[in-house]
Amino acid sequence: MKGNLKTQSKQETEVKTGKVNLLSLLIVFLVGLAIWIIPAPSGLNTQAWQLFAIFVATIVGFIIKPLPMGAIAILGITFTALTGTLGIKDALSGFSNSTIWLIVIAFFISRGFIKTGLGARISYLFIKKFGKKSLGLSYSLLASDLVLAPAIPSNTSRGAGIIFPIIRSVCDTYDSKPEDGTERRIGSFLMKTGFQGNLITSAMFLTAMAANPLIATLAYDVAGIEISWIGWFIAALVPGVISLLAIPYILYKIYPPEVKETPGASKLAAEKLTEMGGLKVSEKYMLIAFGLILILWIFGKQLGLASTTTALIGLSVLLLTQVLTWDDIKKEEGAWNTLVWFAALVMMASFLNKLGMVGWFSGLMQNAVSGMSGIVALFLLAVVYYYSHYFFASMTAHISAMYAAFLAVALAAGAPPMLSALVLAFFSNIFAATTHYGTGPAPVFFGSGYVPQNTWWRLGFIISIVQIVIWSVVGGMWWKVLGLW
Repeated sequence: MKGNLKTQSKQETEVKTGKVNLLSLLIVFLVGLAIWIIPAPSGLNTQAWQLFAIFVATIVGFIIKPLPMGAIAILGITFTALTGTLGIKDALSGFSNSTIWLIVIAFFISRGFIKTGLGARISYLFIKKFGKKSLGLSYSLLASDLVLAPAIPSNTSRGAGIIFPIIRSVCDTYDSKPEDGTERRIGSFLMKTGFQGNLITSAMFLTAMAANPLIATLAYDVAGIEISWIGWFIAALVPGVISLLAIPYILYKIYPPEVKETPGASKLAAEKLTEMGGLKVSEKYMLIAFGLILILWIFGKQLGLASTTTALIGLSVLLLTQVLTWDDIKKEEGAWNTLVWFAALVMMASFLNKLGMVGWFSGLMQNAVSGMSGIVALFLLAVVYYYSHYFFASMTAHISAMYAAFLAVALAAGAPPMLSALVLAFFSNIFAATTHYGTGPAPVFFGSGYVPQNTWWRLGFIISIVQIVIWSVVGGMWWKVLGLW
């Protein structure tokens, strides 16, 4: 287990050396240069085109990763200022964005769940109660993920750091190992279910996936659409819950485990809880802070509190109670890394919109959806957006490259603004269902060896159809009730 997690960490952060590194950097540079030297298209000014060249090169860098994302982002900011495309103050403006700080602070808060052990305790409590059958066990894992999702903004930390190790423990309990051909006993089913459930919970909360606040920022910059934490949650609630109920059952039918009764899992959870003992003081403080954060996120608008202010309050409580120390904050590399690449992307996306790039593209694409009703156009755009993720190894890169453009086209076709923003937002999470490389947790779950690649892709495609139907049909009816269209 630790080996798999270390391997994934290296895949995500290790800088390759020698020719591969230099070649990848050269590719990134040439992509940007090729766009830069082409004259700006008619109707678009040179400044917007040059920023677009830097933006595309940055996205390509995120995809092929010659350097870590944070380093690529710094290069993007540097070239933006060095070439005079934007002044240095504008180039660094992303760091003052409050939405960026919301996700950074949420990373810090999530550290409290892991450090105190509260995250694992919650999971074991669900397994002890509902894990006596393999299907119930899968639901208990998803319920754990759902409870933790609002305060853990990294689907990799949640899925790979908390849920995955617990699944491995259950697999060991039932001697289900790919090494000896017993993976189908229970491990294959749980691995695939745990991964798919992680994507659903990521779609249900603004703070459940690192790039979700980027979506909120892009929606506001492109069309002045303000997506609140509670607005996102309410819109995702019904289709999200239906998905969480449906996906494990469907996998249970088309990819069933050999073991149907799992009293050993419940017993394992009970033993783990006994080892952990009663709630520690730090866990109690963590629960209080978590409860306070949720209450203020739900009712913050009426109280005049912004979501980022609420996150700061929660973090302050954890620091004052010493659940977290300043050393913990300094060591949270994921948060600081996110701050840098997030700031670069927000800066570029914001100025591309201000300089007319998004509006120009929207006008260019308007003919493609002319004659369609806004709802039909939105559905077709959402499906194309979903399946284009086959070409991306990062949710963030995909969202950065395509979300604003697709939203602009949907709005140009006459689709309802808030509905368009939210549909594309939800699809920005569940579109990673298809491949074994489309998001951080995927290589961890797939790399465990329990599900062959062809099976992973086949099941992923089936799940993608189910997800699109649930979020379009059930979601559509729910959003009609909410008055979104």
